[in-house]
Amino acid sequence: MTKQLLVVENLEAGYGEMQVLWGISLSVAERGISAVLGPNGAGKTTLLRAVAGIIRPWSGRITFSGEDVTLSPPHVKVGKGLVLVPEGRHLFPELSVEENLLLGAYTKLGRYNLEESLDLVYSVFPRLKERREQRAGTLSGGEQQMLAIGRALMARPTLLMLDEPSQGLAPKIAIEILDILQRLRGEWGLSILLVEQNIVKSLEIADYAYVIEQGRVVLEGEPEELSKKGDLIKAYLGI
Repeated sequence: MTKQLLVVENLEAGYGEMQVLWGISLSVAERGISAVLGPNGAGKTTLLRAVAGIIRPWSGRITFSGEDVTLSPPHVKVGKGLVLVPEGRHLFPELSVEENLLLGAYTKLGRYNLEESLDLVYSVFPRLKERREQRAGTLSGGEQQMLAIGRALMARPTLLMLDEPSQGLAPKIAIEILDILQRLRGEWGLSILLVEQNIVKSLEIADYAYVIEQGRVVLEGEPEELSKKGDLIKAYLGI
């Protein structure tokens, strides 16, 4: 039986008095890719923020590597290897590519393996090495997304969560970014929780997928199984 690295059980969360998540349960296997799909406003970003500790869950349980981390703050979760690449990249535009990367290496493991981490990131993203002295704000959209992922990798995560990594990118670059996630799973042994708008490609690279609507899981299963439910997926995702 495949070991689950991340387990989310009956998670409820929201903002102020507005509840967004209603009892969501999901998991990510070790060295696995789980995709979360859903229409705009379904609660996908809120889910990632709650798992990352950016917002405090109202109820439910989050287990990471067998440890209850439900109420752990973000920096503690990052130190344990649970890292989020947020929507919108949030780079430091006036700093160089390499300075942005170094800012990601603030965990104990990241600092200890600094040069090795840089070399690994540059091996995954050779374009970043070519532009290591260039200001982040002058990069193309695809290069900025590579930098956002690279910065997260500098923390040496075991689970990488990504919120819409292909958003706003040209189709060819978007596919390149998603292909890189497969490489990270294969070569780095990473587990990945992916929120993504490219449904077809997400189902192609994922081992398991969840469809959420209005803060609830309405469909889940292996991609082959879900692909047989095309009409249902279209109904829930509006495609």
